[in-house]
Amino acid sequence: MLAFLDTVFLVPFDYGFMKRALIASLALSLAAPPLGVFLMMRGMSLIGDAMAHAILPGVALGFLLAGFSLPMMSLGGVLSGLLVAGLAGSVSQMTGHREDSAMASFFLISLAAGVMLVSVGGSSVDLTHVLFGSILAVDTTALVLIAGMSSLIVMLIAVMFRALVVECLDPLFLRGQGIRSGWVHGLFLGLVVLNLTAGFQTLGTLMAVGLMMLPATTARFWSKRLEGLIGIAVILALAASVGGLLLSYHLSLPSGPAIILLAGVGYVVSALLGRHHSLLAKHRHTATPLDTGEAG
Repeated sequence: MLAFLDTVFLVPFDYGFMKRALIASLALSLAAPPLGVFLMMRGMSLIGDAMAHAILPGVALGFLLAGFSLPMMSLGGVLSGLLVAGLAGSVSQMTGHREDSAMASFFLISLAAGVMLVSVGGSSVDLTHVLFGSILAVDTTALVLIAGMSSLIVMLIAVMFRALVVECLDPLFLRGQGIRSGWVHGLFLGLVVLNLTAGFQTLGTLMAVGLMMLPATTARFWSKRLEGLIGIAVILALAASVGGLLLSYHLSLPSGPAIILLAGVGYVVSALLGRHHSLLAKHRHTATPLDTGEAG
């Protein structure tokens, strides 16, 4: 039995590429879910997906200038994401349109521009790598960059935590304390961009948001408290990362999709059986008055 468990859970991580993939995915799993929880609390769940596509032109431009240089592609992704977020906010303020509609428009433009740039300057293989990532190809440079970005995000979330909570619940109170909610919102979007840039190397620009949003939305079925949401989301992301890598190793599956699909399975199961807002919870809620009436 011990030999079987060793073969299934430990032997795969004897390989260097699996160790690097594990460390990278664990780092992202600590940084991404808290951001997803705050996006969900703000009613901005789809903004994360829009921002994931917003970094694509910068990543593509970095690729054209320096090839598969992760520092250059990451720098381009951060600048592109911040530019799109700034443009969407400016258009929203100047025209009165909702920020999410402006963001959706810019994300479509960014997606098309990024795909065009990669296609013109590279091959279909290059485009696939940028869009879907390759977590098993993470080298030491990429690992240091991912771990550094994730650590910075976790520290900044800890510093901004109170302001983020208050800005979600009562922006007027935050303004009364002399803190402009716009600055908090802008810094928060900057953290989202930074996290998505860290994740594109492993999961690609199309799936980097998955590790951010799926654990966060899944946690909603198990807790109503902010601390519980963040803690459960992080645990789910860690489990999906480790489980996805093991599945990809033993079943020869693509690692990135395996991680995101495993997180998706957790969401579906939680939607059916979770403690709050699930189908089972609603069934119990509706069944209780009937049982009470019959007993009376």
